[in-house]
Amino acid sequence: MGNIIAAIVVLGVLGAVFGLVLAVASKIFEVKKDPREEAILSHLAGANCGGCGYPGCAGCAAAILAGDAPVNACAPAGAENAAAIAEIMGQAAPTGERQVAFVRCNGGVNAKKRFDYVGVHDCLSATKVAAGPLECNFGCLGFGSCVAACQFGAMSIGPNGAAVVDPDKCTACMACANACPRHLITSVPVSKKVHVACANQDKGKAAMSVCANACIGCGLCQKECKKDAIHVVNGVAVIDYEKCVGCKLCTKVCPRDAILPVATAEEKEKYKAIKKAQAEKAAAAKKAAEEAAASAQ
Repeated sequence: MGNIIAAIVVLGVLGAVFGLVLAVASKIFEVKKDPREEAILSHLAGANCGGCGYPGCAGCAAAILAGDAPVNACAPAGAENAAAIAEIMGQAAPTGERQVAFVRCNGGVNAKKRFDYVGVHDCLSATKVAAGPLECNFGCLGFGSCVAACQFGAMSIGPNGAAVVDPDKCTACMACANACPRHLITSVPVSKKVHVACANQDKGKAAMSVCANACIGCGLCQKECKKDAIHVVNGVAVIDYEKCVGCKLCTKVCPRDAILPVATAEEKEKYKAIKKAQAEKAAAAKKAAEEAAASAQ
């Protein structure tokens, strides 16, 4: 019995000693945590979506505190929280229009298929099988990797089989862009409504052969734009959103319906009639001026 009691006492003393050592060590080696980090974390979205490029919201907060990430690194948190984080960091609140994701493809069922894919329902997996089932190497595969990546319900597969974004739900975290193996998703200003829904860089005939909605780089949109806001770059039209005023003239002259919103046949015919009338008026004015000049001589 005495041995048992002695063993209990020894174990108790050792436990107390080790506990004291651990307590002292925890104080000596304690990592001081900046209280601002918790304050920043409280203003982040908390979705751990990874759209900021850091491992979760805690990683994002640490990066902002270290100066490795901007105060608005967490797009889903919104402008108000970005301003609050800026105040915590002693910086000016960021300015600028809210961005949303946009899918640069309107192909879907209009894009030709090389074969029917029956594997894992995932875009990246589909690209591993003979580079994907589409003839178009730039088209949306429509298997929803972006939809699965979105934590806010802003992505879906549209009725034509290509991915679409709900701008009212989109937080511009761009997790969808990171999930797209064909890099079709970009961010655009939320107020802008005219977008080139194609990323195909093939030459005109080659682009036409793989998708009914492919941009063929014809340049009609570039020629028609009065604000110099759209240009053909690497075979595909690109909009300069700082110049675009949303007049939609480019949508009315696009022969491939590659620019959204797609103009109706009636709108296109009406615009052609207006252009024809303007041309006839200009020709008549030129003729009258020439006749007047001839008479003066």
